Amino acid sequence: MKTIITYGTFDLFHFGHVRLFKRLRALGDKLIVAVSTDEFNALKGKAAFFSYLQRAEIVEACKYVDMVVPETHWQQKAKDICKHDISIFGMGDDWQGEFDELSILCDVVYLSRTGEISSTEIKNSLAAKMPNHDINKVQK
Repeated sequence: MKTIITYGTFDLFHFGHVRLFKRLRALGDKLIVAVSTDEFNALKGKAAFFSYLQRAEIVEACKYVDMVVPETHWQQKAKDICKHDISIFGMGDDWQGEFDELSILCDVVYLSRTGEISSTEIKNSLAAKMPNHDINKVQK
């Protein structure tokens, strides 16, 4: 059985995320998605619109995803690969070369991003349409 893993915040879930999951899942038998926790995002200087629990629920509902796990720190990737018997570690090509050291544990692939969509672009577009609102603040 080939198991694939990927990592991300997956805020403002969109068709680019679905296409990434579909392409990753096609590489094997099981797809695990590690969703960044709110605390980890804060350490990275990021704020998600949706909470970790909401983002995990949204990602888990995608038919290509078999399991969601929390991403709590940068160093957990090697441990996750061993713990879940991962065959393929996959990320978008905006991370090209950043995780090559994991290739001693499994295959590492970087997939091209879906054009014309990103969570950042959505946030920027919403901010332009709603100049009096700070959409980058986390809603509780």
